[in-house]
Amino acid sequence: MSELDVRIGSQHVTRESLPDVSISWAVATDTGRKREVNQDSVIVEFPLFSVADGMGGHEAGEVASAAVVDHFRTLIAESPRVTRDGLEQALRGAVHDMAAAVGDSELGTGTTVTGVLYGDGDPTGNGWTVFNIGDSRVYRLVAGELEQLTVDHSVVQELLAAGAISAEEAETHPHGNVITRAVGLNEDPIPDYLHIDNTDGARWLVCSDGLTKELTDYGIQHFLTVSAQPADALLAMFRAALDNGGRDNITAIVFDERLHPETLPTA
Repeated sequence: MSELDVRIGSQHVTRESLPDVSISWAVATDTGRKREVNQDSVIVEFPLFSVADGMGGHEAGEVASAAVVDHFRTLIAESPRVTRDGLEQALRGAVHDMAAAVGDSELGTGTTVTGVLYGDGDPTGNGWTVFNIGDSRVYRLVAGELEQLTVDHSVVQELLAAGAISAEEAETHPHGNVITRAVGLNEDPIPDYLHIDNTDGARWLVCSDGLTKELTDYGIQHFLTVSAQPADALLAMFRAALDNGGRDNITAIVFDERLHPETLPTA
């Protein structure tokens, strides 16, 4: 594996009537072993952690994912109070920019987007908002147990839900790359949402499907569990994914949250 550019950071959140929260993260993206262009984009700027995986003809996917991240970055710059409505307005602005930049294309252009937002409008508030359009994913590891918090918008997921195929068949299904929803594909870009309370010791993963194509959930759970720091987990997963073929662009964010009950005021 060529040298992976891993960026790390942290944030401490002070809250009046709840324990303070500290968040530490690592993020990286890689073109992979088969693709010539990296069409993934990523943003880690508190309170938003998000990955976008672009699709379309030459450069179109790169334009689409970058448009989403650019609008998210502008949204945060305007105010730290990022809301679900603000996310949706940013996604609509990204769709407009995609159309202006790419124009008519036989393949079209679009992007998945997934991520987590702290506080849902209150940067000192409680919990996370998980959001998703497409088949990039959010996972959370708590007490050694891994849970996938997002549901893929894909043909394979629909077949799984209908009981038409097994989980084992889904891993090698020929329509594994076909998604049913995306930002920019002729529909209002409103994500699925899920609220998750803060949990001391939780470790999170936000990733494009370039990672999940190469690693099973068991493999992801293993690397998240045995790695001391987010950057260690990130490096281990990238090495394994590239060793397993690296068929697509790979982008991932790993972050830990810690609660600090000692910061609560005493009576």
